[in-house]
Amino acid sequence: MKITVLGAGAWGTAFGQVLADAGNDVTMWAMEPEIVAGIRDNHRNHVRLPFIEHLPDNMTATGDRAASVKDAEIVVVAIAAQFARVALAEFKGLIPDSAIVVSLMKGIERNTNKRMDEVVRESLDLPSDRFAAISGPNLSKEIALRQPAATVVGCENLDNATKVAKACTTDYFKAFVTTDVIGLEMCGSLKNVVALAVGMARGAGYGENTAAMIETRGLAELTALGKAAGADPKTFAGLAGVGDLIATCGSPLSRNYTFGANLGKGLSKEEATKVSNGVAEGVPTTDAVVALGDELGVPTPLAYAMSRVLDEGISCAEMLSLLFGREITAE
Repeated sequence: MKITVLGAGAWGTAFGQVLADAGNDVTMWAMEPEIVAGIRDNHRNHVRLPFIEHLPDNMTATGDRAASVKDAEIVVVAIAAQFARVALAEFKGLIPDSAIVVSLMKGIERNTNKRMDEVVRESLDLPSDRFAAISGPNLSKEIALRQPAATVVGCENLDNATKVAKACTTDYFKAFVTTDVIGLEMCGSLKNVVALAVGMARGAGYGENTAAMIETRGLAELTALGKAAGADPKTFAGLAGVGDLIATCGSPLSRNYTFGANLGKGLSKEEATKVSNGVAEGVPTTDAVVALGDELGVPTPLAYAMSRVLDEGISCAEMLSLLFGREITAE
């Protein structure tokens, strides 16, 4: 198939390589001229994936929006979540009417508290049966190195989910399908908040028990929030939920984990941003999760504790005491 990937960051480029390895003709769209030229002329993205010496020959790149999506059967969106609405507005009317639009983004839009499926469909005036989300334990560096991994493709139209899954299945990358788009979206965005907290605990010197406690209580929190939003709780026990949580909370390859670890070492949010070369997606998502919990009537003690860390600079010990609470409750 002819497939376009909007955004040539590390994950967008790695996923573009997966699609190319699966036999598709892949066009990467990027704003940065040096990235476009590198992929198009040298089959390298030396800016975002410098350790990959040669991207597949059936990958190219352009900075021209209309040319990038012309005749595309699938359009993959791999733009930073908080900039998605503005960036996608430029593509409205350019994407073919029959194309499936796939989101690799994980986050909740600041100010609106909307999931990425809502942002994409609103920005492009897209019917829900032509939207698909992809989420799972997918650290971009490992996938770029073609290490075995799996993901979940969600679309309310199972045939379209299957079409996308076939397009990205290789001998090292396996895609499963679901109709639970809301569940995938909630898993992908909310686990970043948990990863911030786990990273902070690790950075502060706490061990396995503390990390396991944060992860499991965090999973319970995001499952309850997802269920209240209309998701299938079973989704949170699968690759997109537990799987992604394990990968994101246990690896320094995760920007959210690393950002949290820097906070745990005593850095301020501003200092951690500088060291991390940008804000991790979990940072703007944290307040959005608290607001979503208030809206849905679901307690979010972990997200609330992390929001206090980010907004007020409270310590890791204070964050953990907020997470514990005083009252005795059922698990």
